[in-house]
Amino acid sequence: MKKSVAISIGDLNGIGIQLALENHNAVAERVKPLYCIDTTMLQQVAQKLHLPIPKSFDVIENIAPHFEIRPKHIDAHSGLYAYQSFLKAVELAKAQKVDAICTLPIHKKAWELAGVKYKGHTDALRDIFQQEAIMMLGCPQMYVALFTEHIPLRDVADKITVEKLTLFLVDFYRTTKPQKPIAVLGLNPHAGDDGVLGNEERIITKAITKATQILAQKYFDVTFFVPYPLVPDVAFTPKVRSHYSHFVAMYHDQGLAPLKALYFEEAINVSLNLPIVRTSVDHGTAFDIAYSGTKPNAKSYLNAIAYIKGDV
Repeated sequence: MKKSVAISIGDLNGIGIQLALENHNAVAERVKPLYCIDTTMLQQVAQKLHLPIPKSFDVIENIAPHFEIRPKHIDAHSGLYAYQSFLKAVELAKAQKVDAICTLPIHKKAWELAGVKYKGHTDALRDIFQQEAIMMLGCPQMYVALFTEHIPLRDVADKITVEKLTLFLVDFYRTTKPQKPIAVLGLNPHAGDDGVLGNEERIITKAITKATQILAQKYFDVTFFVPYPLVPDVAFTPKVRSHYSHFVAMYHDQGLAPLKALYFEEAINVSLNLPIVRTSVDHGTAFDIAYSGTKPNAKSYLNAIAYIKGDV
């Protein structure tokens, strides 16, 4: 039996709705999609995109106030609609009316203009479920979890504590159980060079040791982590990364710059450590090509659906 998936439609001024319309048949072959957009807004979108609405394109009414779509614009109305679409998908998952949710891209500034207090989906999910959701991005060749996410770089070092990182590592292993040891990156150049370039690696090493001790009480004969932080500038070279499938980055760009350089078109975003399944595309609203007649690359979207189905 196909899994049912609520798809939050993202920012309607961007490419998300085009992805949904153009790839509906491929998605419907894998799962049973329910799109969190109402008929009026869908018809407006289809007219602007010059695309037909598939017959089996199931929608939900009364998402949020209607508005005039302005392609490529950062807009409070589109931000509010995207947020309400996301909340509707979460509501359906919480009520077990769907098996999972898949989120199409939002614009963070549009959320801010709409008065939304969250910087993104993961922040909101943490608050909604009162659980420490883990942001993992990637594809079967390489997954990267982010210990810190959308914060200024100057604040990262202060966030790295033994207690917080230990809990993060335990939860990350428990929700992924990779076949290979998890590689945890150091923060500083050369992983600190034994304290010459920074002491955060000592904290990271202690957290790895504590997490290993905690996990060893439940799981046996498993190498959970590389026992020391990897040097970040060589961790993603072909020879080194071939030994691992899952990485933990200390900050956003440390993990996502190499991931997107290698697998940008096919990577997805997964929220771990939650009572619901949530996947997402690993790209933004692409205002530069929205409503331009250009066909967006659908690999990330289809892979996000495939992850729910269990194919990747």
